Amino acid sequence: MPLNDPSHAFVPYPDVPVAHASTGPLAGLSFGVKDLFDVAGYPTGGGNPIVLALSGLKTRTAPTVQKLLDAGARFAGKTVTDELAFSMNGNNAHFGAPINGAAPDRITGGSSSGSASAVSSRLCDFALGTDTGGSVRAPANHCGLYGIRPTHGRVSLEGALDLAPSQDTCGWFARDVMTFARVADVLLDTDPQPLPARVRLLRPTDVWALLVPEVTAALSPAVQRVETLLGTCSPVHAVLDSFDAMYWSFRHIQGREAWTTDGPLIERYAPPLGPGVAERFAWAREVTDAQVQAATTFRTRFRQHLTQLLGNDAVLLMPTMPDIAPLRSTSESALEDYRNRAIQMLCIAGLAGFPQLSMPLAQREGAPLGLSLLGPAGSDRALIALAERIASGAR
Repeated sequence: MPLNDPSHAFVPYPDVPVAHASTGPLAGLSFGVKDLFDVAGYPTGGGNPIVLALSGLKTRTAPTVQKLLDAGARFAGKTVTDELAFSMNGNNAHFGAPINGAAPDRITGGSSSGSASAVSSRLCDFALGTDTGGSVRAPANHCGLYGIRPTHGRVSLEGALDLAPSQDTCGWFARDVMTFARVADVLLDTDPQPLPARVRLLRPTDVWALLVPEVTAALSPAVQRVETLLGTCSPVHAVLDSFDAMYWSFRHIQGREAWTTDGPLIERYAPPLGPGVAERFAWAREVTDAQVQAATTFRTRFRQHLTQLLGNDAVLLMPTMPDIAPLRSTSESALEDYRNRAIQMLCIAGLAGFPQLSMPLAQREGAPLGLSLLGPAGSDRALIALAERIASGAR
């Protein structure tokens, strides 16, 4: 970890040298790695003391991390994660709450809290995170960063701790779109489903209706900027059946898989779990087979619905989160309410497995606010190319 870490973004492991190529497309850049990924010479703690105690020092580096090292990027350290990656607030009861470099009085969001903190605090140039229910997109929104939840399975999670494997993805953060795109060139192959030069821009009116007027107004200039470059949005309905149906389908699948992943550890060792995390695992334990079956059926229907809506040429333009980051002083109950509101938006990409890219294009009350592009499966690099056009103002 860096000798000076005022943002508490890095796990305070003893410094172990990690070799990287002297040249390559990422030479001159440094990066943080969420403490779910294996790095040779380090443990993988997952934000939990029991997992850390059982980990031992890893002898192999996760392939995705190794790709970055081979491309010339320098390892800056392992970043704090919310406990077992099952939170969206950025507060770990055991390792603390990293500081939001863009709004220090507000939460970073999680569970990729340390990665977002490190990049927004300029302690490294980019950082790896994971996104299951919003763990890259939420911190990107809150910390004023570019962040992506890729198409499910697009970037390898080999050598990383699971939460809910059918929803887990590997994403990353950067402060500027040029750095973000350089990382994409290393981690992403050619899009199997490229978008055409001129896309259909869609405005999911049902999602936008979730915002309070102040947030809609704050995002309006950014929306106008995007429409000027890419064309006027057409109104559509992204939701299938209802927000409740989507929310519970997502949560039941996530809950069952999270308990399958971590339940044996919790039952054997009874680790002390932090606020919110303990309650979510207790709830996950009680998810029934019937709920999982219904949720899985719904997920199949929803993927078909979104596939038909987007075709191979359309992109949703939507808010990343319901609002700017809550204050660090916000109560646990209020944070849980905010999390549940956010999941209504975030579960669209999560259920479908489609890519969503958050761009730091707006502010409210002096804090960052993200606007997202959500595209068809396999359109990740095309979304990043659109973000480059938006950032540069190129038509």
